[in-house]
Amino acid sequence: MPELPEVETVRRGLEPAMAGRLIAEARVNRADLRWPFPPRMAERLTGQRVLGLRRRSKYILADLSGGQSLLIHLGMSGRMLVSGAQVGEFFHDHPAPSRHDHVVLEMEGGARITFNDARRFGAMDLVATEAAEAHPLLAVLGPEPLGNAFDGAYLAARLEGRRTPIKAALLDQRIVAGLGNIYVCEVLFRAGLAPGRLAGSLSRAEAEGLVPLIREVLSEAIEAGGSSLRDYRQADGELGYFQHTFRVYGREGLPCVTPGCSGTVGRIVQSGRSSFHCPLCQR
Repeated sequence: MPELPEVETVRRGLEPAMAGRLIAEARVNRADLRWPFPPRMAERLTGQRVLGLRRRSKYILADLSGGQSLLIHLGMSGRMLVSGAQVGEFFHDHPAPSRHDHVVLEMEGGARITFNDARRFGAMDLVATEAAEAHPLLAVLGPEPLGNAFDGAYLAARLEGRRTPIKAALLDQRIVAGLGNIYVCEVLFRAGLAPGRLAGSLSRAEAEGLVPLIREVLSEAIEAGGSSLRDYRQADGELGYFQHTFRVYGREGLPCVTPGCSGTVGRIVQSGRSSFHCPLCQR
């Protein structure tokens, strides 16, 4: 599933084609994805001007001139693809329609935004902009890891006394929003912390030290356009590149990259998810 860097990369790719532009025509080609679409969604989107696009955790919100926001979640395989407009260095003509093109937005100026989702685990909803943070999918989220509300004192307080593994604690969206399996593995490797270590056992210095590492990993991943492992593509259809710099994720059986370490990357399963780590470097 796309994590924060992938969603932020998609948001940035959509912005030039959508921000400030009118949705000349919206087409909804099925009744639902993971959940039913809101009633009359195509009619309610058509004629709206996109005031701006923002991200909350793994969700994109397109704020509309009529006072509502389009909430977008990519799910496991969802893609928001731009055609008929310049995106960075790329220009793609409109492709032939696909049976997995579930929502199509024809934008003022000729751009087309297509939400394609083969597995149909994605979601879209319309919510009043001023009440967006109260939406059931957003109301439970913790602070943004790149925002000012997320700092060492906050994280140390949230981890204190917790008897869950630190890997699970960082994946808990109520503690910090947007982190997923890939980036938590990479953060814990850089921090030298074993994924199975209890969160409450971390010293205050160890807990606070996670914050700059989380920001570092996420910023590097955003700069690289995210990580493409299976379905993820940027808005221009290109792959992300951060997977080429993984230090531990997906490297089971390979030598640890830490200079002077003789360890081999191992894999354990925690709550059904693979955790990659160096048993010598991470304690």
